[in-house]
Amino acid sequence: MAGLVDSVLNLINKQPKDPDAPKAPVGSRSEREAKLKDKAGMVISVFALLLAVNAWYGGKLGSTVLNNTLGANNTWAQYQAKAGRGVSYEIAAKTTSDPKLKAEFMAEKERMDSDKKEIAEKARAMEAAREEAKKSSPWIGYASTAYQLAIVVLSASILAVSMAMFWGSFAVAGVGILLSLNGLFLWF
Repeated sequence: MAGLVDSVLNLINKQPKDPDAPKAPVGSRSEREAKLKDKAGMVISVFALLLAVNAWYGGKLGSTVLNNTLGANNTWAQYQAKAGRGVSYEIAAKTTSDPKLKAEFMAEKERMDSDKKEIAEKARAMEAAREEAKKSSPWIGYASTAYQLAIVVLSASILAVSMAMFWGSFAVAGVGILLSLNGLFLWF
């Protein structure tokens, strides 16, 4: 009974084992766990790097959506202002009897129409870039989730001393890589 109490107290106080005690057999749980930890440590770093790069790209996409939405809205507001000025010049040209003034007003109206075309092209380009970023964003989000799950499965493999979970984390990370690539290239 005293030996049992001493063993429990040693566990609680984390006393080192007797150096003369026999070593655990080769291939024991603790040795397998140590080997798994060695492998998993570096792999977790790689998965975390993939997650960080993916999160950066997702943030970039979010900024593109926001900036291009605001830019397109501002550009279309310029378009509307030019359209209003063009109408004003057209009305002024129709209401004046002075041919020189009429020509100046019509020239300004044509300039407004030309400016409107350039502005519309710029706004449409911003909208197209925004839509492309919107299509990519969900895939990048799914990939981030897959990378996080891969890290969780890899961490759990250490606790469970399970090589199946270790390799399973690679499969989950592989899915994440495919999702990231789809977010980048929009294959499907």
